[in-house]
Amino acid sequence: MNKYSKILFISLLWISTGNLLADVPSNYYTKATGKTGVVLKSVLHDIIDNHKRYSYKKVWNILQETDEDPNNTNNVILIYSRKSLPKSQHGGNVNEWNREHTWPKSHGFPKAGWPAYTDVHHLRPSLVRVNNARGILDFDNGGNKISSEAPLVQYDNDSWEVPDEIKGDIARGIFYMAVRYEGTVANEPDLEITDNVNESRPNVTKIGKLTTLLEWHIQDPPNEQERLRNDKIFKWQGNRNPFIDHPEYVTNIWQLASYNDISSTNLSDDTSYNNGFEAGKQMCINNPSSCGINILD
Repeated sequence: MNKYSKILFISLLWISTGNLLADVPSNYYTKATGKTGVVLKSVLHDIIDNHKRYSYKKVWNILQETDEDPNNTNNVILIYSRKSLPKSQHGGNVNEWNREHTWPKSHGFPKAGWPAYTDVHHLRPSLVRVNNARGILDFDNGGNKISSEAPLVQYDNDSWEVPDEIKGDIARGIFYMAVRYEGTVANEPDLEITDNVNESRPNVTKIGKLTTLLEWHIQDPPNEQERLRNDKIFKWQGNRNPFIDHPEYVTNIWQLASYNDISSTNLSDDTSYNNGFEAGKQMCINNPSSCGINILD
């Protein structure tokens, strides 16, 4: 496969990924059909809110199912380090795994009784030391620090870059949270995604960085394991992450102001490929449906 043909492959992969829905009820997204922008965001909120809630203690058991190691059913896969650890090895000690809130709980839902606190769509097993290193950092590219426990992570004082293989997973979990929690009822904050990495701090219901999360979403489409996890959470909570089932919903809601924000240099340093990628971007801009992507005005 030459490098230009990769553009077509990526587009076809995007479209096919969006069409491979797993255990989704046939009428689950009916009300979202044809909607875009804030209307789509509102409709999806109505579809996925009021999910079944569990205690924070019960989350230990749920994560052991949702994040089970497919190659060793006695273990779970840790989100940032990508290591496999025994399901029973959880708690607060340094060599154990704990429950990582990918949307930090201090950013809008500090109490365990609030629905977002125990929402498994954004909770993941993580090694305690790695979880502590991440803290409440925003998600963004770059960073000059590397954890020996999670060598594929790069971070600095204000951002946390996850391994390539889970970038889309993390982004779609964040997009889910921003739609699920609109602040319309008690104990549910209005969560929003900002395009900065300095607004996200305790008691502020924002997290960044939007353009980076959009980039990660496009670079790493949903795979079989992510769709399986969505199915498992649906069985527990009764709601789904719509951005796993319909990746196109992301750019139907959050305007991707310019494809220049997503640098082609992240994909290749080859000039011919970069030129081809630019042509592919223009093709998508001129005819978004050909790429399964809608860009809002």
